[in-house]
Amino acid sequence: MQYTLPGRHGVQQVYQQLEHAFDRAFGGRLNPLKHLGAVAFLLFWLLALSGAVLYVMLDISAGGAYRSIEEFSRDTASPGSILRGLHRYSADGFIAVAVAHLAREWLLGRFNGFRRFSWLTGVPLLPLAFVCAIGGFWLNWDRLGQYSAVATAEWLDAMPFLASPLARNFLGGAVNDRLFSLFVFVHIGVPLLLVFGLWFHIQRIARAEVFPPRALGIGTAVTLLAMALALPVRSQGPADLATVPGPLALDWWLLFIHPLTAATSAGFVWALVLGSVAGLVALPFLRPRVPRAVARVDSAHCNGCRRCAEDCPYAAIAMVPHPNGRRGVQLARVDADLCASCGICVGSCPSSTPFRSTERLETGIDMPQWPIDALRRRLETQLAAARGAPCFVVFGCDHGARIDTLASRDTLTFSLACTGMLPPSFVEYALRGGADGVVVAACREGGCEFRLGERWTAQRLGGEREPHLRRAVPADRWAFAPANTGDEAAVRAALERLRRFARADSPPRRQGAIA
Repeated sequence: MQYTLPGRHGVQQVYQQLEHAFDRAFGGRLNPLKHLGAVAFLLFWLLALSGAVLYVMLDISAGGAYRSIEEFSRDTASPGSILRGLHRYSADGFIAVAVAHLAREWLLGRFNGFRRFSWLTGVPLLPLAFVCAIGGFWLNWDRLGQYSAVATAEWLDAMPFLASPLARNFLGGAVNDRLFSLFVFVHIGVPLLLVFGLWFHIQRIARAEVFPPRALGIGTAVTLLAMALALPVRSQGPADLATVPGPLALDWWLLFIHPLTAATSAGFVWALVLGSVAGLVALPFLRPRVPRAVARVDSAHCNGCRRCAEDCPYAAIAMVPHPNGRRGVQLARVDADLCASCGICVGSCPSSTPFRSTERLETGIDMPQWPIDALRRRLETQLAAARGAPCFVVFGCDHGARIDTLASRDTLTFSLACTGMLPPSFVEYALRGGADGVVVAACREGGCEFRLGERWTAQRLGGEREPHLRRAVPADRWAFAPANTGDEAAVRAALERLRRFARADSPPRRQGAIA
């Protein structure tokens, strides 16, 4: 179910144009906006690794923390200084990318229905990340760490359930090791909860991307290292509880809560934080669930090949023993709560081929609202009506380019829930049925509404994944055109190339044309 508000469609179009601009700059495969979750994971691993090294190398005690950190990172070009900068900038980057990831999913309406679990397990990770980040400043125990620790204690004291004010711990003129151990626990214990939360967050996502493409990952790491060298992180003098810290160089991204509290009030900031988290958690429940089509398994036609389970983007399909009791025979089973109604499983089923000679095309797995047999019948009927005249077929996606705008006297259009629902053999079937050319218009690389539909479609047509398009199909008579909404010109260009090939009757090439 798509979440819509007045004017929201326009904002989504603006964002899509931004993604397209990044596609032109980085290429679809390396577009960072399409890998925000994976980049956040990479930053977290860098953060954890650099933090583990710092923990081993430094004196984590109230009396020795500041001194050991200063000695460790005194030279701006030393490994210690670089490691310290990498740790800080990884923290900044992790929070920034996580916020951007959440904003993107909200903007695209990806927070309810089958995505509700991922949203509800992702929202709490942000407060945990901020707790970890703020606690890290305390371990340095310089004037900035002192300011953050005291400001945090005063903010927490505004809560009515505390028996005694936490700020009293800073009135003795020095911080003892017992309190500093609490600082260590906050900065190291809470990240362990974050690790568990991240693992839980991706449990219902098949083939979850926990690392970005290699080039993007290397570019991210090199950028952080360059920042660590160009802008080394420096302490701001040892903490002194007998004095009030003077002007400080704040990390406004991670410590914004302190100046915000000073400018307003602790109660206002508590209301803002709790209200924001509650609003994000409530978002999936603001509208009732709309019944979705759920893939249906036919035990009489399912041969237990496992292709549907391997291709499902949301781990909604599991293999179970077949009810016929035969040893080693399995049957696909669909979890209705996880099913995204994308139909990708239908395109992966070997029994979905339209060449089967049955009057009704019964398959091992199908979408009851959009059965593959109905697609075959529509294709046969429209090809028969166009027989004797030039005819081209365009298969598209409901979430991609508006292929209905391409419909004309010589062009038949068929829009599916996802192009991953299309068995590759339909391309050959359409050509044998009289079509002069076939265009498959999937979403842009990395832009599939259901994550993997575009990838599986490209691999099936390219012969890299089963079921695949036979190599005997003339490659000058079909084209794969990645296109999102607004990219109709790209599909039109691919269609025009097929028209030229048809007129020239050019010999087949080894691979299909890629728009």
